[in-house]
Amino acid sequence: MTGSKRFAILAERDINKETFVEPWPEAGLIVTDSPFDPQPSLRIDSAQHQIVELDGKQRADFDALDFFIADHAIDLNVAEEAMASPSRNLARMLVDINVPASRIRRLVAGCTPAKLCDVIRYMNVLEMMIGLAKMRVRRTPANQAHVTNKREHPALLAADAAEAALRGFAEIETTVGVARFAPLNALAIQIGSQTGRGGVLTQCSVEESLGLRIALKGLTSYAETLSVYGTEGTFVDGDDTPWSKAFLSAAYASRGVKIRFTSGTGSEALMGHAEGRSMLYLEARCLLITRGAGSQGVQNGSISCIALPESLPGGVRAVLAENLLASMLGLEVASGNDALASHSAIRKSAKLMLQFIPGTDFIFSGYSAVPKRDNLFGGGNFDAEDFDDYNVLQRDMQIDGGVRPITEEQAIGIRRQGVLAIQAVYAALGFPPITDEEVEAAVLGHSSDDMPARDVVADLSAADRFLAGSQSMLDIVGALQQRGFTQTAAAILEMGRQRVIGDYLQPAAIFMPIPHLELTQPRYHVLSAINDVNDYAGPGTGYHMSEERWKEMQRLPQVKSPREFIKDQVSGRCERLVELGAAKESRHSEVIVAVGPGFGTALTRTINGVDHEKVLEAILTGVAREGLTARIVKVYQSSDLAYIGYTGTALSGSGIAIGLQSRGTTVIHKRGLARLNNLELFPQSPSLTLEIYEAIGRNAARYAKGEAVRPVPVQVDNWARLRLIVKTALLHRRETEEVRDKPPMEMFFDWEPDV
Repeated sequence: MTGSKRFAILAERDINKETFVEPWPEAGLIVTDSPFDPQPSLRIDSAQHQIVELDGKQRADFDALDFFIADHAIDLNVAEEAMASPSRNLARMLVDINVPASRIRRLVAGCTPAKLCDVIRYMNVLEMMIGLAKMRVRRTPANQAHVTNKREHPALLAADAAEAALRGFAEIETTVGVARFAPLNALAIQIGSQTGRGGVLTQCSVEESLGLRIALKGLTSYAETLSVYGTEGTFVDGDDTPWSKAFLSAAYASRGVKIRFTSGTGSEALMGHAEGRSMLYLEARCLLITRGAGSQGVQNGSISCIALPESLPGGVRAVLAENLLASMLGLEVASGNDALASHSAIRKSAKLMLQFIPGTDFIFSGYSAVPKRDNLFGGGNFDAEDFDDYNVLQRDMQIDGGVRPITEEQAIGIRRQGVLAIQAVYAALGFPPITDEEVEAAVLGHSSDDMPARDVVADLSAADRFLAGSQSMLDIVGALQQRGFTQTAAAILEMGRQRVIGDYLQPAAIFMPIPHLELTQPRYHVLSAINDVNDYAGPGTGYHMSEERWKEMQRLPQVKSPREFIKDQVSGRCERLVELGAAKESRHSEVIVAVGPGFGTALTRTINGVDHEKVLEAILTGVAREGLTARIVKVYQSSDLAYIGYTGTALSGSGIAIGLQSRGTTVIHKRGLARLNNLELFPQSPSLTLEIYEAIGRNAARYAKGEAVRPVPVQVDNWARLRLIVKTALLHRRETEEVRDKPPMEMFFDWEPDV
């Protein structure tokens, strides 16, 4: 025997499939207390009635975020009092049963981002949970569900939405693998949810202008896709500013659509623009922007970045801290717990408890009401296979987690009603029919693997016509009414009436049905922070870990240096790829392959180890097999995939471009589309094979020729982000280091097409 059997068994445990790294402040890989975080400070020019110093920075040196926070997010009437209050005292107020939440919130309104983080520094996890229970804006906790499927099958979407509504979810969110499916997916969950339980709010998570168009058709009732970031560089890569977010928020609200912003620890580090700041400090900036823009709430809790803070010491504590900061600012909190957070059942359950026990406005944002392999949001930390477990947790702890148990008979019945309703609407609106075989599969099946195949091209054409045409929620109501689905029709119409009334634009609003009314005349009662004020206050102080003990806990044997993760991504320069000169716009029918600034030089392999030259050969072969030519252009001004693809379209004679980051993430873009919209997106670079890259090249060429195109199937590996998010962040950071103020450059690639 050469080693301990006990340690050999431990090495095989699920927890040791995780990634753990040492902090690296310069790269933003630190959750709190970066040495580059500023100290709290504030100075007001009384004559000008404006902030002239914010967290050590003078007004002349403010970036866009500083200006927005200083001018719109801090209450100058209380700022000097708040900043003079010792942070330890504010922390104690959060857990003092004798201090009302309103008194704390008054002072928090005058705090800078660094001051907010300084308050958190004094609190342990138990105290933050007490603070969250006290500061949550709505008394009644609720829950949100994800309903998606990898085939984007309308019958299954409607069935799953109907079941999720019956299970008690107050909100249901869907998204798309192919952007053009958005109106049909939104339609399916609207019909399904209002069949399951009237009053459920729904949304479709897509590019923001597209989301607004869908909302204007009456297909959605809320939105949380308005992402905000904690550094100016990340905002620029996100194609936005705080002011544009505020305008878009107002555009939604003016049409009666409830709106919350989305932020969360880790996004800036993941996008290569953390500026050395800690994740929590950047999130504090995001939350003040959210407040200053007038949004009633926020989706935060690291969201899809969760594996990144979890790889670092104190990561789960920081996620709880960002939820608490949001509630302190008076924002509705949809507190994450959505993306797959761990291989370990113990670890993912422990993380959940930080929001489940104190309660948040939406404990999940959302709970995967479908099997995680069908969840296009990132797998789902808890999914349809965990419903029984979750219900037992509520029972064990006597906690309302926003979900209710239902019987198999009830589930089958409500799923059937939802699918028959969507079948009737498809028939009435002239969409490709939903067959009886599809109805039965959706009612009784478990996932999209159980569903018959549909004609994707025909469905996409129907979606395009529907989005471009004049049909709206009223046509859906009429179709349902005419075909006997009066209860669902009435519920959807009532949601439209509620939009006109506007009560559910109140902070943290959800609908509760008013009992004892006829089913054909549904009416809903709004619960919000206005009429359902959280009046909880909690006690206590407790144990504070010593610095030495904290260091001891960080010294895990499996911790690695972040630098080890990118060693194998460089195998020498791509000798066959040569820069020629500034790229020019062409008038020829062609495809542009636009690559990132580090492609073939700083990095020479994709995240799953495929040589860049092999990737180019596969893409160019695909284009050539469709009878077109391709040019390769290197984009230096940004490492953002959307920007790379968008830049390529401006140079392409056909208007079609393939954007390609060095780690392998790919997009097919078209001139005239919004930068963050696209024809096809392939976000999971670890799943992209040479065969898929060739298929991407073929599809791009077909778009260039104006042909009808069946999208390349999106590969879904819900463990990839969890397994590789640190490597993804580091590779993107390395590529971002190659960004230059330099125009796109024409590249020569020495290869011979094999067609």
